[in-house]
Amino acid sequence: MRSGVVGLMPGHPREISAETASRLRLAGFTGVTVIVPDPLEAKREDYERGGQALRDGGITVAQANSRYEMLVHPDDARRALGIQGLQAACTCARWLGAETVYVRPGSLNPAGAWTPHPENASLRTLLRLVDSSRQVATAAEDVGIPLALEGASVSPLDTPERVRDVIDAVGSPSLGFNADPVNFVRSLDDLFNMTSLIHRMYDLLGARTVCAHAKDLTYQNTLPLSLAECLLGEGFCDQGAFLQRFEQSCPNGFVLIEHLPDDAIPAAKRNLDRAAANAGLAWRT
Repeated sequence: MRSGVVGLMPGHPREISAETASRLRLAGFTGVTVIVPDPLEAKREDYERGGQALRDGGITVAQANSRYEMLVHPDDARRALGIQGLQAACTCARWLGAETVYVRPGSLNPAGAWTPHPENASLRTLLRLVDSSRQVATAAEDVGIPLALEGASVSPLDTPERVRDVIDAVGSPSLGFNADPVNFVRSLDDLFNMTSLIHRMYDLLGARTVCAHAKDLTYQNTLPLSLAECLLGEGFCDQGAFLQRFEQSCPNGFVLIEHLPDDAIPAAKRNLDRAAANAGLAWRT
């Protein structure tokens, strides 16, 4: 497994420089996520130049993460924009030299892709997701870069089982899984037994895993129940089990620290390094 981060980056590929790559290497990373803010308006030279600057500095684009309309939107025209945006993101990923293209399933909640809605996991929503994903998978196959589909308890892909079923229904070898066990925590029982949740996730999806996001989760002292992300290493995620199973499933893939401000990333990296060492693992370069 290799070490990467979602962060320490400028907001657009055209702003990537040699200094960007140097900052990432000094922080101990060999891979990074590049945000694709404008897939339908992207300029090839911006993305090729940014990807080359990273490679010249010893950094791999582990993942291209694009902005696009909801893949499950009930309005066909809006959903088509999402499909077109993610298809265009596959082309941007090729220009960058990225190893994976990140896929969020979306939500029926207009507040955002990672928000709950009573109909998110309904059959009709899932059928729209399967249809959208099939169309995007064709573009991924054309560029030869796997898609990394992520689930979460608030999304249409609310369990590892649901992710497996959708990947099977799409039926494309280009559609893989972005492992993130924190996203599947639905209760205190899940939180306090995250090792079991991690093994269940990899048992179902290890063979489909192409990348991973590393973060952590804890509870807040409130009623009703409230869960919140925290600094990696200070919550309930069994980072050792998470890394061991990733190494078994995707030994050359990237584990990307995410959801932290840049100034908190060094502490998270130290904690993740410690978890890897305690599990008998070492980062590949």
